[in-house]
Amino acid sequence: MKEQLLSRISDRTAIVGVVGLGYVGLPLAMEFAKAGFTVIGYDVSERTVTQLMAGNSHIRDVPSADVAEQVAAGRFIATAEEGRLRECDAISIAVPTPLSKTRDPDMSYVQAATEAIARNCRPGMLIVLESTTYPGTTREVMQPRIEEKGLTVGRDVFLAFSPERVDPGNTKWHTKNTPKVVGGVTPECVEVATALYGACIDTVVPVSSAEAAELVKLLENTFRAVNIGLVNEMAIVCDKLGVNVWEVIDAAATKPFGFMKFTPGPGIGGHCIPLDPHYLAWKMRTLNYKTRFIDLASEINSEMPEYVVRKVARALNQDRKAVNGSRILVLGVAYKKDIDDMRESPALDVIRLLEERGGEVEYHDPFVPKFREEGHEVSGVPLTAEALSRADAVVIVTDHSTVDYQFVVDHAQLVIDTRNTTAGTQPSKARIVPLSKLGEGATEGELAHT
Repeated sequence: MKEQLLSRISDRTAIVGVVGLGYVGLPLAMEFAKAGFTVIGYDVSERTVTQLMAGNSHIRDVPSADVAEQVAAGRFIATAEEGRLRECDAISIAVPTPLSKTRDPDMSYVQAATEAIARNCRPGMLIVLESTTYPGTTREVMQPRIEEKGLTVGRDVFLAFSPERVDPGNTKWHTKNTPKVVGGVTPECVEVATALYGACIDTVVPVSSAEAAELVKLLENTFRAVNIGLVNEMAIVCDKLGVNVWEVIDAAATKPFGFMKFTPGPGIGGHCIPLDPHYLAWKMRTLNYKTRFIDLASEINSEMPEYVVRKVARALNQDRKAVNGSRILVLGVAYKKDIDDMRESPALDVIRLLEERGGEVEYHDPFVPKFREEGHEVSGVPLTAEALSRADAVVIVTDHSTVDYQFVVDHAQLVIDTRNTTAGTQPSKARIVPLSKLGEGATEGELAHT
């Protein structure tokens, strides 16, 4: 079985399936198709399938022209028919793995994908999980279900884990040139999975087991979460000491060894950094171990939206205004600059907290004209001189590069800048309050734009 599958991968006659056509699955499907494979993309959303088969991409990083080209060539087929998975020689699973309200892993999407594959599994098939999860998922959750079909993993079918490494909006690093880690349940599984990804990814990094590959992803994003937590706390420290945290960070970054630059902000967002460390923390709780470092970083990062709102309240108070009844314009609701992805965005928490305090909140985001939150559709407002001048406070949450921040400070009364975007603007009438610069006792004059 292994040699037959390796041969089909080598000559591109293998049919590759991708389960889940979102931020991870669709870019991956395009790379397989561009490499010469026939790709069957399976998604439960009929709307997504119809849109893709019409040649229209719903993912900003994947041009519609690429989708249209691969559809026209017959190399990419999007479908909501589960039975078509049986045609595949290899299947990559790229479905969501959110957390429940109690911060426990929600494995329902992975389990549903595993069930769908198990119903259509056959000898000679490779199955690779890409969804971020806790160590042991591939072997403990997926392998037993597949082997219930009478297939032995490592001999009849091959099972591996390869963590997704997608950074939406990154123009330098994308699916093809980002090194791909692969770990299998058996050495044979690693060999086959390495061959598959090596056919369309520039660099493949095999590791000894599925568990090692699962931990690679968690380490990568726990590293980021912990360091962001550290620099967010440093921002608070600098604020109380009356020191500019951005100056401190930039100066520290001149050290050519032993330091990596991270920057503070209003919180963390996206699917990975706010969530992934909790998979590891949850797994370790089942082994009676408390991941104190991870928990502390999560606590600091999750408190940043509240810290920002307190900044807004203090700034308004200096203008003899309360949050209650004030008009507040939030700039940016995507979780990071120059993308339309709102997953776990701290802007949603900032807006919610301001509204809970009675603020009349509007938002502007050039990438997110509208969004749904808790069943309600919210629409953005144009960034006009009128919108800026009528706001009692403007809060910069996401630093989109397409926004003219000189225009913002020229027309706003009060700007709370959580991203240091106004640092290069010319003096204006706006009073600018940075995320971290001056202590709690600063006067209104000290907070003026300099």
